[in-house]
This record gives sequence, C-alpha cells and structure tokens, in this order.
Amino acid sequence: MALHLRIKICILLVLFSANAIAQTQQNITTDELKMSVSLGVGVISNPLHGADNIPLVVVPQVAYYGQNWFFDNGRLGYSFIQSDTHNISFVSEINPESRFFIDWHPQNIFPLTTMSNNEILESQDVESPRQININNIQKRRVVLDAGVSYVFVKQQQVFSAQLLHDVNSVYNSYRGSLQWQYHFDLKLLKLKSTLGVNYKSAKLNNYFYGLNSAEFSYGKIDVGSSWQPYAKIDARWPLSKADSLRFHIAYYDYSAMDGSPLFERTYSMTAFIGFDRTF
Repeated sequence: MALHLRIKICILLVLFSANAIAQTQQNITTDELKMSVSLGVGVISNPLHGADNIPLVVVPQVAYYGQNWFFDNGRLGYSFIQSDTHNISFVSEINPESRFFIDWHPQNIFPLTTMSNNEILESQDVESPRQININNIQKRRVVLDAGVSYVFVKQQQVFSAQLLHDVNSVYNSYRGSLQWQYHFDLKLLKLKSTLGVNYKSAKLNNYFYGLNSAEFSYGKIDVGSSWQPYAKIDARWPLSKADSLRFHIAYYDYSAMDGSPLFERTYSMTAFIGFDRTF
C-alpha cells in the first residue's frame, strides 16, 4: 500500500471521531496519583521478520502530576512554563522503537526445547537476501531519550510537539513528533482521537533497522531518515464511577522503512478491548 494511501487512512480514522459534538475540557489534577488497570484481549503487531506479536491482557496505567514534576506511564518530566493553554517541559522516556526487539522467542518461554545446530544453519540458508530475521542480528540496546515538549490546550483539543535526543549515546541523534488530539463525549461514550507524525533521524533508523556488514552478508544497509504518520482512537463506556468498558486501536505507518530487510510488513497496529478499573 502506498504511503499517501496510508496517510489517508490515518486521517479518516480521526475525522470519523471528529464529527461528534465535543463536551469535555482537558483538566489535569495535581498532587494526585492516578492508577488504573485494563483487563481484556489485545495485541501489538510486530512488523519485523521472525518477531512475535506482543499480547495485551493486563495493561496498567500510572500517572502523577505534581506542581512541576510529573510521571505519566513511563514518561518522566519537569514543566518549567505552565498556563491554562501552554506547557513547556523537559521530558525523558525509553525510545519506543525498542518494543519491536523485546525477546519473546519461544525458547525463552520453554527453555527445555532444543534445536540442533544444523537446523539453525538451515533456517539461515533459506532466508532471502531481502528478508532478515531479527533473531539473526545483534541485539538492539534500550535507549533513553530526553528533550523538550510543548503542549497547547484549547477546550477539547490538544496539540503537542517534542524534540528528543538519546542521552546514553547509543544512536547519537534525535527524533521528533507532532500530534493533535481531540477529546469528546458521544452520549455516554467518551472518545479520544489522535493524529500525529513521528520524525526519526537517519542515525536512529540505521541503529534499529539498518544492518552492518557482520549482520548482512550482502553488505551494509542504511535506512535514512523518515516521517511516519500514526492514528489512534480510544473509547470508554462508563459502567460506574471507577469501571468502564474500553476499546483502543492504533495504526503506525512504517512504509518509509521499506528499504530495510528486517520488515515483513510496513505497518504496526495495536488493538485492545476489555474492562478498565480506576483506583
């Protein structure tokens, strides 16, 4: 599927939810720990050759916003400019590309299962030059990124932008993002739609998705920088003050990375449906 068609799909997902009348305004309660757990069925699809999809059964969420410091589901930050509509913060988070390289190999789940060396070599021999299994490449390190985030809030709309650089000198470069989010109620149904685009530098993409001469017998492969759109819809149907039914779907476009032999598909999707309890 062409890139422009994937972008249209992302836009349609958000326009679908933007037709409703908004009735909510974004407010953040300070000095209060917010915790919830979602139980259900879902999956994060992994687009890489040889990688397993990531199942979603129990999804915890933890957030705390102080007067300046905040923690929001793995994202740690400090807001140094705050108002009702503008927020500028220093933020840090684990680079999200690492999620595709989490080792969910069956041999780590069933460690007593054995495979002979001949079988391993045969599986490598039949591999196409344009299809590289992630189990046959060097491990990618976990990367910590940090930088500046800007958020603009107007009633039910939230616009955000960020620019982050790795701080543990793994890929020695930066990434950025632009995002628009729209919150609204459709009768009892509470909806949150998101449309955004990630920018990733050539050094970042080459570290995670490029190949060096030791990993690829046909020579080194560089991927280059990329602009990658994404779209999300999150829906909640309240059952009580603390409980709700939850549905979430997200689409991440990776068609700009089709030059890398690691990719089996040029997109990743996250889907989840289940029960949510807020504590």
